Amino acid sequence: MSNKSLISNKKEVVHFDWVSFPFVDRPQTSTLLVVFLVFLSILLRWFIQNSFLLPIGWFWISMVLILLSISSYFIPSHYKFMNDRVVAKYVVMKVERKYKDFGCFYSDKHGVMLSTFKTPRRLDPFRGMSIRFSKTQAEKDELIIFLEKKIGKRY
Repeated sequence: MSNKSLISNKKEVVHFDWVSFPFVDRPQTSTLLVVFLVFLSILLRWFIQNSFLLPIGWFWISMVLILLSISSYFIPSHYKFMNDRVVAKYVVMKVERKYKDFGCFYSDKHGVMLSTFKTPRRLDPFRGMSIRFSKTQAEKDELIIFLEKKIGKRY
């Protein structure tokens, strides 16, 4: 859901504002992911106990690490595009970056990657900012045009 030109408390114009929650937005993919995680946990527990002969604590540590690595899929993300910056709010943190920090951007079917480099690089997931579209992707076309004005280079 895209809300155009909302006014926030700080008298700043919010051009785009939406929430992305992939776990709820894509139920078929989420079901497959949960089935895979259950299968993986059963397999991992069997390997740790029978093949490696390690204590069960290693199973829980490995499952926590696996779930942390894909946690962004399970939590909602709130995105706001203002005049001079983009703000992404997650459950436990808030990321705020100015458009001048980015050198280019590129999109795929689920979102946009804002890159700190002038051309797409492999370091983008670590240095850049990944923005997921909402379920309806109503903001997609207008957001691309907006980013072309603010950042410039699109790949």
